[in-house]
Amino acid sequence: MNYIGEHLLPGQLGHFFITLSIVASLLASFAYFRAAQAKSELESNPWKKLARYAFLVEVVSVFAIFSILFYILYNHLFEYKYAWQHSSRSLELKYLLACFWEGQEGSFLLWSIWHCLMGLILIRTGKKWEAPVMSILSFAQFILATMIAGIYIFGWKMGSNPFILLRDSGVLDNAPALHVDFDITQPLRADYMASVKDGNDLNPLLQNYWMVIHPPVLFMGFASTIVPFAFALAGLWKRKADGSIDDSWIKPALPWSLFSAAVFGVGIMMGAIWAYESLSFGGYWAWDPVENASLVPWMILVSGIHTLLIYKHSGYSLKSTYVFFILSFGFVLYSTFLTRTGILGDASVHAFTGEGSGLTYHLLAFMGFFLIPAFVLFIKNYRIIPAIKKEESASSREFWMFIGSLVFFLSAILIIGKTSVPVINKVFGTNIAAPEDPEYAYNSIQVYVAVIIAVLTAITQYLKYKETSRSFFIKKFLVPALIAAGLVIALFIYGDIKYIKQGPGFHGALWLAAICSIYAIVANAAYIWVGLRGSLKSAGGSIAHVGFGMVLLGIVISSSNKEIVSQNNNGIPVPLGEGEKPGENLALVQGVTMDMGKYSLTYIGDSAHPKKQLSYYKIHFKSKDGKEEFTLTPNSFVNYKGNEGLMSNPDSRHYWDHDVFTYITSISNPDSEKDTASFKTHTLKPGDTLFYSRGFLIMGEPQEKDSLPPDIFGDTGKLFETPVKIFAKTGSVYSVTSRLAMVKGENLSLPDTITSESLIFQMQQIKPDKSMELGLKESNAIMKYVTIKAYKFPFINLLWFGVIITAIGILMSMVRRIQLNRMNRSGS
Repeated sequence: MNYIGEHLLPGQLGHFFITLSIVASLLASFAYFRAAQAKSELESNPWKKLARYAFLVEVVSVFAIFSILFYILYNHLFEYKYAWQHSSRSLELKYLLACFWEGQEGSFLLWSIWHCLMGLILIRTGKKWEAPVMSILSFAQFILATMIAGIYIFGWKMGSNPFILLRDSGVLDNAPALHVDFDITQPLRADYMASVKDGNDLNPLLQNYWMVIHPPVLFMGFASTIVPFAFALAGLWKRKADGSIDDSWIKPALPWSLFSAAVFGVGIMMGAIWAYESLSFGGYWAWDPVENASLVPWMILVSGIHTLLIYKHSGYSLKSTYVFFILSFGFVLYSTFLTRTGILGDASVHAFTGEGSGLTYHLLAFMGFFLIPAFVLFIKNYRIIPAIKKEESASSREFWMFIGSLVFFLSAILIIGKTSVPVINKVFGTNIAAPEDPEYAYNSIQVYVAVIIAVLTAITQYLKYKETSRSFFIKKFLVPALIAAGLVIALFIYGDIKYIKQGPGFHGALWLAAICSIYAIVANAAYIWVGLRGSLKSAGGSIAHVGFGMVLLGIVISSSNKEIVSQNNNGIPVPLGEGEKPGENLALVQGVTMDMGKYSLTYIGDSAHPKKQLSYYKIHFKSKDGKEEFTLTPNSFVNYKGNEGLMSNPDSRHYWDHDVFTYITSISNPDSEKDTASFKTHTLKPGDTLFYSRGFLIMGEPQEKDSLPPDIFGDTGKLFETPVKIFAKTGSVYSVTSRLAMVKGENLSLPDTITSESLIFQMQQIKPDKSMELGLKESNAIMKYVTIKAYKFPFINLLWFGVIITAIGILMSMVRRIQLNRMNRSGS
């Protein structure tokens, strides 16, 4: 049957290039392997030439797949499942790119794109290491290509194809969920596309500019870890003519590992900024399994960089470097397994949904194909890996660098161990419970890791390789130590660490971490002049350590001194989300000004997104001293993809020394609430008090108005005005004049409404003795409110600025290493 409205050519081209990609990457892997195994350059060159052509075909195929998929998304071709499932007509252009990485297939494709670009660079710069390194990278490309193949092999589905048609995907078997109007029990109509009006949209939480740039940067970091891994594996694989290990791979591997550490680290922190700006858990890091899965390989990679530097300068720690580089890439694969298979279940707020056992076995095979040969080669060559038998001196730089690397590595293993509890439970049938306070469970250990690492980054650079005399160390280190001591004293006098939630022991550990972080910043900054004599081109490591110290200090101060400023003292009861405490959420009734710390807040109103079920709430802040005022517009929506319930995107006011961070925790919905309350009549006299649930009111004496226009009121018309004073439990006082008119023989009275008290009253009758019949009702349907939660994050910018400084320092080191490698090649 020919289906009306379908565009089949893009999908057909996509299928072709996926097949071509699989074939080309496999051919490149085989050809590069043969080139690496060749006994002579004459034998190697034809295979290398074939491999390069095959890899170029692979590059063209991957970019063609990317372009075709973007064409499908951009043109809203919802006959393709991927376009329907991850996009909609209402999406802004920039978010169409984010549609790529919401799905499994697009994220694997993004990973493959970065491999393509890195492969092209390695072909140009790899020299003698091109063949072995590229054989590993090309084989990774082959496996990634199978991830988007969607081919059935003996009943097993290999990968998931992004070009599968909606009608072939099984989605149409659930027509009500698709919001279409055809009968699924009947054969599919030729014009079924007329019923598919729009796509399923991108998850609202991902409709943030950080999610356009964070995943590409993070995946560049993920992808780049294969290069140090491939160099290390090639170093174990290839031998010198005399049969010994060829360690010349460390020179080209060092710039790549530095590049990977910089990009990977920035990508992780971009995710933290996205969480800070888009999620409502009140911060930038929650030790979520997906966050941990990214952090762990980065930490192990950093450990490997430091042991590689140790070997380069002293000849120690090459075996450790092999282990760290292998595990760094290995944990990238393991983190992919954790986040893509759904094995984390409800343990993570933003893990991918699993695609069944097929993807699980596919990713396990991915890990096995790389890690098993790597460790086999490592064990096989363990005895001949170069190593100095003499123990390092405790006064040497390499000794303490290794201690720091080992601490960082063990910290990473501890983190991934806690993160893997759902996997352990599933594999071994155990029922290990997650800690009641996961954040504290991690922080209580990692705070001491921060102390050790901060101290080691402060002192290690003042030590020499091999051995350091005491007089030399004291001479170099004395001035920065005194400066740091002065700053610490200033912190004790003018600063504070207010976090006392977990007791004095943890409070003291936070103080110690802050002190050591200051120490690390000062010592490393001073080393640029004391040790390097102001040579910035050689100062990349010191600058990176300064930035890392700022990161640690920013984390300690912003997290420990985080303050909830939205204390609720107004007594307005409103429904809140799970886990929210009433005393920490301030209810704001529209138009009513409330106090919050040094600010007076007014909920002005809201505005709706023109195409989505998304509302922006305008909260006006005015300082009580009158020196500043501003408006924040946090937004909120009921999530229709993934998580259910109210979701909120925060808004923040940024200052140089703190942020005011605000998000919505509850909203009124008057349209869906029916006013079922009825008026209850009370007989009152002037001066009487009438209580209601949130306060009381006092009746004044009714006054009759004279000189009424007879054409409106009639000849016997009357108008009574009665002052009423309302005293709310919150301390607010309202004055209202209630009016009752007798117009041409009929009693007319308009209800008086106090919105903030959900109160409506109506004067029904006034008797000659001035007693009154007052109708009163309380109804939540009349009150329009929002509930907000607001934090103060002190010195949060210290963290973000520290990340930038760290990345700049690492990249400076990378550039320096590339320059030194070129000088060495030209000199030789």
